[in-house]
Amino acid sequence: MIHLAKKHRYALSILTGVLLVVSFPFTGSLTPLVFISWIPLLFVESYISKKNYRSGKIFLHAFIAFSIYNVGTTWWIWNASLEGAMMAFSLNSLFMASVFFLFHLTKKNVGQKEGYLSLLFYWIAFEYFHYHWELSWPWLNLGNSFSIVPSIVQWYSYTGVLGGTFWILLSNLVGFRILDNVFIKREKWLVQTPLIYGFSLLLIVPASISLFQYFSYSEERNPVEVVLIQPNIDPYNEKFVATLEEQLQKMCDLADPLVTASTDIVIAPETAISWPFYEEDLLLTTFYPYLKSRQEKWGNPAFYCGASTARYFDKKNSFASRKFSDGPGYFENYNSSLLLDDKEKHTFLHKSKLVLGVEKMPFTDWLPFLEELSIDKGGTSGSLGIEKEVKVLETQEMTFAPVICYESIYGEFNAEQCRKGAQAIFIITNDGWWQDTPGYKQHMSFARLRAIENRRSVARSANTGISCFINQRGDVVKRSKWWEPIALKGTINLNNDTTMFTKYGDVIGRSFAFVSVLILLLTFTRAFKRIFTR
Repeated sequence: MIHLAKKHRYALSILTGVLLVVSFPFTGSLTPLVFISWIPLLFVESYISKKNYRSGKIFLHAFIAFSIYNVGTTWWIWNASLEGAMMAFSLNSLFMASVFFLFHLTKKNVGQKEGYLSLLFYWIAFEYFHYHWELSWPWLNLGNSFSIVPSIVQWYSYTGVLGGTFWILLSNLVGFRILDNVFIKREKWLVQTPLIYGFSLLLIVPASISLFQYFSYSEERNPVEVVLIQPNIDPYNEKFVATLEEQLQKMCDLADPLVTASTDIVIAPETAISWPFYEEDLLLTTFYPYLKSRQEKWGNPAFYCGASTARYFDKKNSFASRKFSDGPGYFENYNSSLLLDDKEKHTFLHKSKLVLGVEKMPFTDWLPFLEELSIDKGGTSGSLGIEKEVKVLETQEMTFAPVICYESIYGEFNAEQCRKGAQAIFIITNDGWWQDTPGYKQHMSFARLRAIENRRSVARSANTGISCFINQRGDVVKRSKWWEPIALKGTINLNNDTTMFTKYGDVIGRSFAFVSVLILLLTFTRAFKRIFTR
């Protein structure tokens, strides 16, 4: 066995972190490296296990690797919130290291083969769980690494992002097995021929199947004309300072040259209506008649935008309800979208997937005092209200999935919207908080995966960029630059067909989560048995 000194083990742990960073979109974008990124850390785990060192060392090395991964890929959160960044870095690194440690425990107590197999189940279960709990932060799920090369993951229409995670982990395990046999067990390279062929096929076959799907896929023509507005209003120095009338006029003026009689919908970004108002009072606001007059001038296309809103309640409605300090009743604040149809009809829909620390404080049902720690980024602060179920919006021409900012990284959430009849996905967002960093680029690229999963065209209006149109193969067909006031016009195709992922959701995630619980129970049963039979 090769001797790995302490400094070498730390170097390997750091190498895994660095490889994960440089293979992630826009922090390196060297995507092929993701297929070998875990191998150095797997060597560290194997060496420590064979030497019978304390298991805690494995947790430490994993924490180092995943801390580098978290900080190196999402350091830009710092620009929006120092507290939020520190919480995201530390907690997510802790969770990832814990999952890797569970794999080590299974390998130690159940068996080596079972242990390596458990890594697939534990990690995919963790990523699935990360979509659905109070501390949800699925930004760094491994399958997101392919968002800049959508042509090789067209089969996400069957598996979703977790299929990509499985591909990455399995490739790393096979690659580790080859190198472990050669450098640790001292076997000859010739003996590894079957494994090398297997590793090559593991990389080539899924990519080839995807490329075949990519070049053979053809959209059915069902066109609607969309105008996107990117007003480029600085969220730090202008968004909540300049008058609402000035901001709305700027948006409408940008759209004026592009809107024609054939335009079906005009889309403005998240919190385009930045000053909070009660939804019941919409018709009494000063901006409502202004927007309706501009809408009439355009020929009455639908108008869809973001808004900061609130609602009255006679009694407590949810965890987000707050009691009026000067009278009876309750109110809730929302990050909303507002649809003004071509008649007098209007519809509000509230954001459901909230950003931790800014729009939601976790575990406030049990620890209400945490509300006081929420971060105020202008507009409303504290935990916001959410929709009680997934919804879609309808105009006379179409049914679409209304997606507000952070919601666009939740594949199963978007799939449910499509399952409820959405023929296209419209994303409104304000990524200006992160400034000119990889954050807004990563966010846009993840939208390409939503297009593939559901075979739905995507129209994305971002306050400061990137606004774009994405086709059903995940190609960006037209886009804006960062930090420019502009409007874009494009024609997208609606789609009524359902993919396997749209119809059944995250089957891999649910299945692997179930099996991982069984493996975990077996692991702890064997561990306790070893302890009590000593």
